[in-house]
Amino acid sequence: MKAAYIVGHGGNEVVKVGQRPLPERHAGHVRVRLHAATINRVDLYMRDSGAGITHQLPQIMGLDGAGTVDEVDPDEPLLKPGQAVLLHPGIGCGRCAFCQRGEGVLCVRMSLLGEHRDGTFAQFVSVPAGNVFPMPAGLSFTEAAALGVNHLTAWRMLFTKAQLKPWETVLVFGIGGGVSLAALQLARLSGARVIVTSRDDSKLERARALGADHAINGRTQDVAKSVMAATGGRGVDVVFENVGAAVWSSAMKSLVRGGRLVTCGATTGDQPPADLRRIFIRQLQILGSTLGNFDEFRDLLDFVERTGLKPVIDSEYTLDQVHAALDRIESGAQFGKVALRID
Repeated sequence: MKAAYIVGHGGNEVVKVGQRPLPERHAGHVRVRLHAATINRVDLYMRDSGAGITHQLPQIMGLDGAGTVDEVDPDEPLLKPGQAVLLHPGIGCGRCAFCQRGEGVLCVRMSLLGEHRDGTFAQFVSVPAGNVFPMPAGLSFTEAAALGVNHLTAWRMLFTKAQLKPWETVLVFGIGGGVSLAALQLARLSGARVIVTSRDDSKLERARALGADHAINGRTQDVAKSVMAATGGRGVDVVFENVGAAVWSSAMKSLVRGGRLVTCGATTGDQPPADLRRIFIRQLQILGSTLGNFDEFRDLLDFVERTGLKPVIDSEYTLDQVHAALDRIESGAQFGKVALRID
């Protein structure tokens, strides 16, 4: 089968497009014929170093994907050949205490597609049946693939971790990236007020068109002061953050007393000043999050089908154009998901 895979680390030249063995399907697993996948920042990390992530080379890239069921156990009750499906990228051990209580996302032996095992930048992938979900109606394969990482991550951050309410206000940093756009879409459709930031005025305008209530240019404006002006001096209930050190001070200063900051990334550095006095005096909550469990994924997919949410797609490339797709993410110029067509 055709696939995009890593043969080393340190740049585009180590990413190859070529033939890899067709994945063997074991009992209890489903082999999926992939039609689309999307690029995530971790794909850049795996290309450039992969440090700290246990993996073997060559390895097929890609976390999320959507396609059709190719082969499945004959007694599988929920899935059938030819059915349109999308994937949850996290494969738990099923035996640790976290898996046993339904929190597979905290599994001590979690194996992620494209990181610890072969992923979705390929014509086929084989995964446990529990990781395969029917596609919501009305979505393309590309749009469905985009739900598996960014929207699932944003869902857990907003509704499980931060417990965002419809009458609250959330500040979303770095609008234009996939997870931040997912947060904007989910928060707005849930009824919350959304303030967004970017250093690019064109991205801010596009975010307003998607429903952002207020937009702040972090390059030309003081974010915290602008937030206070937009909220009548109160501050926001929730900060949705995946940037890290560069925005941490502004994020903390933007919170109302008792507010919650939820973070899933640190692209500008992972060692910001803690600002402990502000945390305890204002009784702030700092919450870490990543991905989401199966129940959260089901809830997200039900929400998508009920509301008609469609992920924002920045651009689409063929599998042969994987280098250009990775470069698009690395440039930071994208607005939405960068996708790969694998037809």
